[in-house]
Amino acid sequence: MSESIIHKEISVLQFYNNKKADFGLECLTGDTGFDNKIVSSDINRPGLILTGFKNYFLYQRIQVLGQTEYSYLKTLSVKKRRKAIRDLFSFKIPLVIITKGLDYDPYLIKIAKKNKIPVLRTKEITTNLIHKISSYLSAQLAPEVILHGSLIDVYGIGVLIRGESGIGKSELALDLVERGHRMVADDIVSIRRRTSEILMGSGLADRESLQHFMEIRGVGIIDLARIFGIRGIRLHKRVELQVNLIKWREDIDYERIGIKQHMVDILGVKIPNIEIPLVPGKNVSVIVEVIALNHQLKLIGVDAAQIFDRKLIELMKKEGRKLASLDEDME
Repeated sequence: MSESIIHKEISVLQFYNNKKADFGLECLTGDTGFDNKIVSSDINRPGLILTGFKNYFLYQRIQVLGQTEYSYLKTLSVKKRRKAIRDLFSFKIPLVIITKGLDYDPYLIKIAKKNKIPVLRTKEITTNLIHKISSYLSAQLAPEVILHGSLIDVYGIGVLIRGESGIGKSELALDLVERGHRMVADDIVSIRRRTSEILMGSGLADRESLQHFMEIRGVGIIDLARIFGIRGIRLHKRVELQVNLIKWREDIDYERIGIKQHMVDILGVKIPNIEIPLVPGKNVSVIVEVIALNHQLKLIGVDAAQIFDRKLIELMKKEGRKLASLDEDME
């Protein structure tokens, strides 16, 4: 059950090659600084640094120069404008992008080359470009963890099945696919945090061609995509709950009611964690289906355990009042 967290970064060259056509990018500094690393999906507009305020400058981010910055620099004398440009490029900025096809002072390109900071230009509107870049980098740089387990789409709920090696995760996943559900990945699951609350699971990006193969002990390797067709697989799915398979032990008091929701933390996102103790003859596939359906009910505010608890308390109060009235009966 070991985890391997992957720290992400991409080079300016990768960014330029991947999005040159989509964003209409042109390079103004040749291949200068193309090996610089982009490590944040956030974008910064360096208006304050151009005015001389250097505190709290987020230089690690891509810097976007738009109409506002352009107009401000135009108000400055040549001497002050060049000082503002030198101040900006004195930091180890990974990349500067000029929007709206604006023609900035050639001195800016000269200083950029001197400090090995690449400058790209696009005709895109500043706000639109920032949204597009942020969306792209959020996917590329999303924190990622590699987990041992299986990820299945069960009734539209992404269920991550985990447990120690040999406990039956793949066999359970196979049975669920045979029952009409969809396999995302088996054995190795890549999970990325796309937002502060959303985890997306898939197979490994560099092993996508092997994503839907499965090892069944005693049988060998099988190809789920060929056996079950497109209806039995999918490329990725949001991870919404974890089912942990464990061996039954008589000395452990397992959950019986389900009022208390146990959670597991994956990349800072907490999702429900349900432990299923295994005994011979237990129909685990049906239990996982019920877990997924029960989770859907909870999402719309229907919690069976809470309803049961409330009705039980009401029943006990009613029985208590009945007993009290009997004690007061003097006949």
